[in-house]
Amino acid sequence: MTISMYQASAPRFVNILANLSGILDKAQAYADAKKVEPTVLTASRLYPDMFALARQVQIACDTAKGAVARLAGVEVPKHEDTEQTLAELKARIAKTVEFIGTIKPGQIDGTEEKEIVLKLGGREMKFKGMQYLLGFAQPNFYFHVTTAYNILRHNGVEVGKRDYIGNP
Repeated sequence: MTISMYQASAPRFVNILANLSGILDKAQAYADAKKVEPTVLTASRLYPDMFALARQVQIACDTAKGAVARLAGVEVPKHEDTEQTLAELKARIAKTVEFIGTIKPGQIDGTEEKEIVLKLGGREMKFKGMQYLLGFAQPNFYFHVTTAYNILRHNGVEVGKRDYIGNP
């Protein structure tokens, strides 16, 4: 049995984004129980030169929707980076999942050799589809989701591995 580019991308992104949304629910419950202003959590970071929680979630969403869109050959939806609350971050995740749901397997399957060109930091990066998905987009996505998880765990939100992995 083989795994398709679609199976390796869209459902995996959706699964982990749903888990991230659940983690944000736990963060909200924690903030409510401890009477912590939720924006304290969204502005938290692990180290001064790292992005805060809100930015980690934004980048995770951007990476997921960007990967699926680029592989499918459709325009990447633009989302303004204005979220400041946990509810706003959950809404961004929901918009991302909704977009990914519009992409059909036939739009992504067979894109292993498709040329993907990204412009990052003033330079152009070229990938083949599978290299882009497995060697760039997914590692970037998981890095930012993991960092968001770690920021919340560091701040006392009781989340664990099951919250992160969910029901794959």
